[in-house]
Amino acid sequence: MRIAQVVTRMDWGGPPDIIRTICKSLAPPHEVKLITGPTAFPSLRTKSFLYEFKDSVITVPHLKRDIDLFRDFLALAELYRIFKKEKFDVVHTHTAKAGFLGRIAAWLAGARRIVHTPHGHNFYGYFGRAASRLLVILERLAARITDRIIVLTESEKRDLINHKVAGAADILVIDSGVDIEACMQVDIDPGKKRDELRAGRDTALVGMIGRLEPVKGPEYLVRAARLVLDEYRRVKFMIVGEGSLRDRLETLCREARISDRFVFTGWREDIPEILSVLDIVVMPSLNEAVGRVLIEAGACGKPVVAANVGGIPDIVRDRQTGMLVPPGDEVSLSRAVVDLLGDSEKRQRMGEEARRWVRRFSSARMAREFAGVYEGLTGE
Repeated sequence: MRIAQVVTRMDWGGPPDIIRTICKSLAPPHEVKLITGPTAFPSLRTKSFLYEFKDSVITVPHLKRDIDLFRDFLALAELYRIFKKEKFDVVHTHTAKAGFLGRIAAWLAGARRIVHTPHGHNFYGYFGRAASRLLVILERLAARITDRIIVLTESEKRDLINHKVAGAADILVIDSGVDIEACMQVDIDPGKKRDELRAGRDTALVGMIGRLEPVKGPEYLVRAARLVLDEYRRVKFMIVGEGSLRDRLETLCREARISDRFVFTGWREDIPEILSVLDIVVMPSLNEAVGRVLIEAGACGKPVVAANVGGIPDIVRDRQTGMLVPPGDEVSLSRAVVDLLGDSEKRQRMGEEARRWVRRFSSARMAREFAGVYEGLTGE
């Protein structure tokens, strides 16, 4: 079976992790090609994968995330030529831009089967009202030529049904998978790791890991931290990641005179090790497809405080493996953090329950289920 995986880019984030897993698990016995736009900020694992998989990677120069009608038309033409030449049995597109252009090009080229994974609740939180409405219309059109839409959470499936993109029978849920064992087997000296991260050894450590963009809500963590510090002084906060809000977040910390309580690490490759030294993991997103780091946090036995949005409730069991709070509400966020900081037994209990719960989110199981979809659609 010849399979194409199509994505806008393989930069840092959740979709590249999933696509890497699919490609590596399918080839061999299947012939798999990765079709992607230019990648500027890959993780080390993605960089290694792209080198290892280089003979099966096709770069589409004009396929980029931002909307540009002329460039998008050129990307559509490039994708059409690739699909016409390669004659794939399955074309699997990922994310919004590659999903729309890739499906149209695959349909025009006569691809045998077309599959799409949105990787998120893209109808709110990312774009303005007009752009979001247009996206719904485009998704409805593209769904008509899609054999199967695969989503990562039940809430994402409900989102597509509620927006009348597709019916329940055309949408399949496959839980997002991570390398659970790698997280569970972290073996480091916590004190030395904290020293390396400039986090100190004598305070509780609360951390957020993700892109520093508005949709991820990092400002709410800074605002919540001010409230937490009014009640609980022996705590530091860590923000792991990069993005357009980095300078603003550091400015907010300076203005609130809490810079000494924050550590900004930038992008890191040692996420499981960092998770192992955190006491609480926070995800204050305004929209979130899955929140894969929450699965990794659970595997490391860490309780989380997360916004009750998108696919997060499918990952975090409220008051069992963590605490869910309203999005954009720094007061509720701070109260949940203070509650956990003041109750070590609750933190331990939630962490242990999280370890048991997240075993279902394994990368091996996810890969098998994707392969089963392809084989079912083609009869191979």
